[in-house]
Amino acid sequence: MIKDILHEAETKMKKSVESVRSELTKIRSGKATTALLDAVKIDYYGTLTPLHQVANVSIPDSHTISIQPWEKNMLSVIEKAILVANLGFNPTNDGNVVRVSIPPLNEERRKDLVKLTKKFGEEGKISIRNIRRDEIDHIKKSEKAEHFSEDERKKGEHQLQQLTDKYIAEIDKLLLVKEKEIMEV
Repeated sequence: MIKDILHEAETKMKKSVESVRSELTKIRSGKATTALLDAVKIDYYGTLTPLHQVANVSIPDSHTISIQPWEKNMLSVIEKAILVANLGFNPTNDGNVVRVSIPPLNEERRKDLVKLTKKFGEEGKISIRNIRRDEIDHIKKSEKAEHFSEDERKKGEHQLQQLTDKYIAEIDKLLLVKEKEIMEV
């Protein structure tokens, strides 16, 4: 019974870490990455469609994103969608390809982005701690219902704390890497 609870807790904690990782990839670090445009949705014949489903998105160099639509009539729609997404980019359209230049970050903007990464990291840690709290409650209720010993409950709580520490450390590593990436000039 405790193993099931621990397995469930670990699965939820992994999802929390993946959520933080996903949020961190969306934060720009001064280098071009296709993830910066993941939030852009294109009006594709009346349906909001992710950009990568209507065009080939590539990185020709570290400061440029190139978007080659599969249909030429989508060029202006893509350009407009990037502007509407309010990402701070000015796309240029040369008639074949939409290019997005990634401007270098100034020191103040870098510090703001580091604060944002810490916010996402803290949200992930809170999520993991909430999972721990819920699963400890589950263990305590199961102890009364299943009649397993107090020692087993304490052992389960200890193992749950170890999982919590492991996944919080993983988030800390992600934050450290992202902060270094952002502050790198």
